[in-house]
Amino acid sequence: MPERKKFLLRLDPRLYAVLEKWAQDELRSVNAQIEYLLKEAARRAGRWKEEKEEKDERK
Repeated sequence: MPERKKFLLRLDPRLYAVLEKWAQDELRSVNAQIEYLLKEAARRAGRWKEEKEEKDERK
């Protein structure tokens, strides 16, 4: 598994509470839930490419 980038994130307490409940509902940590949501948003925006696609572009 690749090393993860660490950074500080400040959130509105109400938003954190929503994320915390949502993460519990999906059996994830809050950190994993945030990462999942960000990846989904990047995919939908066409900015996230799967590793296979990136390798094909490098050839």
